[in-house]
Amino acid sequence: MALESLIKNFEKALIRLEEAHSKAKVDRREDDYYFFRDSAIQRFEFTVEIFWKTIKSFLKEKEGIDCRTPKSCIREFFSAGYLDEEATVLLLKMIDDRNLTSHTYREEVAEGIFIRLQEYIKQLQAVLLKFKE
Repeated sequence: MALESLIKNFEKALIRLEEAHSKAKVDRREDDYYFFRDSAIQRFEFTVEIFWKTIKSFLKEKEGIDCRTPKSCIREFFSAGYLDEEATVLLLKMIDDRNLTSHTYREEVAEGIFIRLQEYIKQLQAVLLKFKE
């Protein structure tokens, strides 16, 4: 898939993640909250997947760098000067949380990931701006 198309898909996924996250925060009634929280976590999974594949394509096209895993792509993105250390650490933690999403049946895991989504969304928005520069 072409880089431009990946960036557009990443942007759309990020918008949907923001919508789901906002809905869950607003609708804290118990039954609805859990439904929307879990929906936001599912959107988070999709968004992280397209995010790292966009970084992979971006690095290949713009820098001639090959990377094969989400974490290696984030580290290479940092090495190429697109991220600072703080952002890199946060994005690596985000990948760890993405890997935990298969355990969202555990309330404490789901809630912890949901609480961190706002931070991840802000950082993903910053990366999106770098892609568009």
